[in-house]
Amino acid sequence: MAEEKTAFNDGEPAAQGFRTTNYPAIANPPFPAEGSAAFSNYELAFALFAGPWIVQRILPFGRSWYFYCFLFVLLGVPIAIGYWTFKSKFGSRLNEKAKFPGKPLSTYITLKDESLKKYNETKKIPMQVFHDAYFGGKADFNGDVLEIMEWRHDWASFEFTPELFRYVLFHLIPDVIIHSQSQDEEQVRDHYDRGDDFYSWFLGPRMIYTSGVISDINRMETLEELQDNKLKMVCEKLDLKPTDKMLDIGCGWGTLATFASKNYGADVTGVTLARNQTEFGNKRLRENGVSEDKGRILCMDYRDIPRSKGYFNKISCLEMAEHVGIKRYGTFLKEVYDLLDDDGLLVFQVAGIRTCWQFEDLNWGLFMNKYVFPGADASLPLGWVIKQLESANFEIKTVDVLGVHYSATIHRWYLNWVSNKEKVLAKYGERWYRIWVYFLAYSVIASRQGSASVFQITAHKNLNAFHRVEGVPSHGNIHAHTSVKYEPVVSHQEMWADQTLH
Repeated sequence: MAEEKTAFNDGEPAAQGFRTTNYPAIANPPFPAEGSAAFSNYELAFALFAGPWIVQRILPFGRSWYFYCFLFVLLGVPIAIGYWTFKSKFGSRLNEKAKFPGKPLSTYITLKDESLKKYNETKKIPMQVFHDAYFGGKADFNGDVLEIMEWRHDWASFEFTPELFRYVLFHLIPDVIIHSQSQDEEQVRDHYDRGDDFYSWFLGPRMIYTSGVISDINRMETLEELQDNKLKMVCEKLDLKPTDKMLDIGCGWGTLATFASKNYGADVTGVTLARNQTEFGNKRLRENGVSEDKGRILCMDYRDIPRSKGYFNKISCLEMAEHVGIKRYGTFLKEVYDLLDDDGLLVFQVAGIRTCWQFEDLNWGLFMNKYVFPGADASLPLGWVIKQLESANFEIKTVDVLGVHYSATIHRWYLNWVSNKEKVLAKYGERWYRIWVYFLAYSVIASRQGSASVFQITAHKNLNAFHRVEGVPSHGNIHAHTSVKYEPVVSHQEMWADQTLH
């Protein structure tokens, strides 16, 4: 297809050898380029072990094993930092099918601060340096943020900067190690109690802060349609019935709880740490005709849910587990296991990353951890999530990877946010607007290209007595939806001529 002509694209193919798309459902990439790939763990291990050995051989003293161990501890962090810096700055791209246009830096961005002038027209600016400058008003995009971010490989680099290393060493690692209940409460309430209006300006009427689901790639469904598709999918995967007792962990503003009780008649309990969400969710339940004995939102930590073991036969947990943290992930899943009835079902939706990452992915992930979701350190590859669930004695029934669906959802959030710019500026100021418009624009791209994704997993207890046959009707993936008329495959009929077939 021919590319649309814009200020950043001359209307000619950016390169030979790669393909673009034009589906109304998503924000289509004009320049799907690959960046520097992940480093080699073998190379890093070699550098970590060989570095102290070389230093030990150079020094005229200290030939003992104990001195080598001392050097290993002393030099480990500097060697790792040096290796990461070198690979992120000079590492080769995964492939070079997409050729960078090579336009001047000023085509895309404006640098206002004198300290940034060293990044001239031909020298790319590290993405971390740029976004921090942009948030502080020291740099600007020369046009629509999403459009310019689509061409980021032509004007930005993804090298690890001293600021990124400082953040990892003194903030991220301590958060991962500590990750206490009080830390969770502080971080979640600081984020979600910012103000319901703040979130309404991009989430829209459904007030759902998780991925929706595309039903038709040839139509630009509204945000509400995407979210309703997801709500129905979750309830169908849970095989929800009026007799069910459902728990929604990390229920947000109570939309799924309300939808499940209103449309399926289930008795639903939602839990959230955010006070604003609790008030909003309970009001939403009542406004939709759900009485207190059929639906309620509780403001509490998941560890404090006042129910006996096996009380709930349906549990949903949509994009909350990231906040649990790596340290407590296994414990959290075992607590969910205990709350679930032996015949119950779990729908577990969690944001994650790819195993074979690129350095751009790490830049994006550290930005998210610092500015958007502090403490959400458990966004990890699908294989890790599956292993954690199975270690908690769950059996996996289905897995759906919804990254591109998330991209479509966030694209609607981005459009909403931009259209409400003046309201945001008046209430929360320029900095918050800039952080969020950058977050939303970059997330459209990250989830579309695989840097980030979201996994929707259906699971149940791994017990002999679990009646798996009853899950066949709600196992959507095995029911083919096709308009193709087919003929059965037949041959060698004589082989079965004298057999009784069932």
